[in-house]
Amino acid sequence: MADSPIDGRFDLVDHHGQHVTEQTYRGRWMLVYFGFTNCRSVCPRTLTKLTDSLERLGELSDRIAPLYITVDPERDTPEVMRIFLENRFPRFTGLTGSDERVTAAKAAYRVFSQRGQDPADPDGYAVPHSAITYLVDPDGHYVDHFVDTADAEAIADRVRARLESAQ
Repeated sequence: MADSPIDGRFDLVDHHGQHVTEQTYRGRWMLVYFGFTNCRSVCPRTLTKLTDSLERLGELSDRIAPLYITVDPERDTPEVMRIFLENRFPRFTGLTGSDERVTAAKAAYRVFSQRGQDPADPDGYAVPHSAITYLVDPDGHYVDHFVDTADAEAIADRVRARLESAQ
């Protein structure tokens, strides 16, 4: 990934408690989104849109590992992520870890997030973050990204084009 501004490395724990790195997913495309389970608007909307995109891809989606990496490791334990994803977004694998490891993953993807006070949150804080989804090829190279305003059909069309051109 030397030519890309996106490094794509991570060393985290999945929502089943298994240690994973970017190498775990070699041979599969990765659709990577950073967020947190207590997010009330952007994350659920994006995960719903990405789920719709994956459904639009049909069998092609079997070649993709959809990953949801937390920006709030203090609250998002593997168990919290497992319950959240299995109940709402079962296609996704949640990744978390220590603050240091999550910070390293965010840096590798150039993701911004910063904990801030939020009186509406039961814990008194939220974690505003960048809302970009990354597409990484089976060799671990960043190939595309999707901003928050991209719709499910546009994402599916671009992902389909990438997957079909790589066959």
